[in-house]
Amino acid sequence: MTDTMNAAIGAVAIYAGLAILILVWLAVQTGRVRQAEKVFMGDGGNPRMIRIMRGHANALEFIPATLLAMLLLALTGAPPLLIHLLGLLLIAGRFIHAWHFAAADAPPWQRVAGTALSFFALGGAGVAVLIAGLMSLA
Repeated sequence: MTDTMNAAIGAVAIYAGLAILILVWLAVQTGRVRQAEKVFMGDGGNPRMIRIMRGHANALEFIPATLLAMLLLALTGAPPLLIHLLGLLLIAGRFIHAWHFAAADAPPWQRVAGTALSFFALGGAGVAVLIAGLMSLA
């Protein structure tokens, strides 16, 4: 394995660790809302419970696919700078989005910004890994 590939894989590891910490934070927030709202199964039709559960689920919809694409990019020899760019977009987006959903009430810009940054990370990683895959066929 080359030094560049090692650096890229190390970068993926950093962002995977940060993403997992965001997921842990969301899980703790979900538990706190469950306790406070006395909803111990499902969402109980409780708007606050629905909100935090949706924020947690949304993170689980974005994070794994983006990290998988980033890892594939690293393994195909992508420059570490690309991995860092995608990782920073992912973590910033997921943190801002989680912050929005963890709050009982939050300004709409948080949801919009978090979603946009996350889409840039996911979409960018998808396009980049597609190009890397096609290039490997040549």
